[in-house]
Amino acid sequence: MRRLFPVTDPTADRPDIRAEDRTPDRAPRRQDETTDRERGLDESTDRERGLDESADREWGLDELADAYAYPAGEATWLRANMVSTLDGAAHHDGRSHPISGDTDMRIFGTLRSLADAVIVGAETVRKEGYRPAKARAAFEARRAAAGQSPAPAIVVVSAGLDLDFSLPLFTAPLTPTLLVTGAAAPAERIAAAEKAGAVVLIAGEGATVEPERVAPALAERGLTRLLTEGGPRLLGQFVAAGALDELCLTVSPMLTSGDAQRIAGGSALTVPDRFALTSVLEEAGFLFTRYRRT
Repeated sequence: MRRLFPVTDPTADRPDIRAEDRTPDRAPRRQDETTDRERGLDESTDRERGLDESADREWGLDELADAYAYPAGEATWLRANMVSTLDGAAHHDGRSHPISGDTDMRIFGTLRSLADAVIVGAETVRKEGYRPAKARAAFEARRAAAGQSPAPAIVVVSAGLDLDFSLPLFTAPLTPTLLVTGAAAPAERIAAAEKAGAVVLIAGEGATVEPERVAPALAERGLTRLLTEGGPRLLGQFVAAGALDELCLTVSPMLTSGDAQRIAGGSALTVPDRFALTSVLEEAGFLFTRYRRT
């Protein structure tokens, strides 16, 4: 995998820098910092390992974890991880796996292993057959040092709680599964969820969840490094509420045509919400991009 476009966080934070000036050769840089330090990578260590980050090679999990580390100093941080084809499809035949690839799945696993909690919509749980997150030995020390549980919690956002609570996601998770719903959710479904072992959180006064209240509700339980994997409807709700801090988007080198949903659905914003590019990685034609709120 090659790093094509490392953009420093300080550059991404400066609205006065035009997007067309944010290129590898022209991106402004503070004189007292090197690109490697800004990316959180140690240049001397890379030299000792004989690594050339412009070379087409498989990155180790530690390198991926460093490249996708959550920003320091943020009270909460909600990032999304999605995949899209060249023609904008977020899935094929209802599932994202056919448009993914091996490296995309490695990054998918890395992002999960860095998060306190993984947030998904109920429809995605039903379609993708979600299971509890696993503890991964490769990230055990990193998570312990960060004060995290061995595996991230799965958080399911659902208004009606129309879910099968006999599934392992609810009955056998390493870290208890959380359900986020509205105050008017059916009482019998809340009782069924809690009986199965799920933790129910309220983030909305009515029948639906208010997306801007999801992150604060999780932060009250100490879950601040948040990752959403969609689906498109849930991501669209976070976007519309201005609650999304970062988008990790894999651009798949595939064309599907058809009428598949894009990565974010729902009501359109009155004014488009602009994000700044922070990095691009490439492998086998896949582009692994990161954008953050400006």
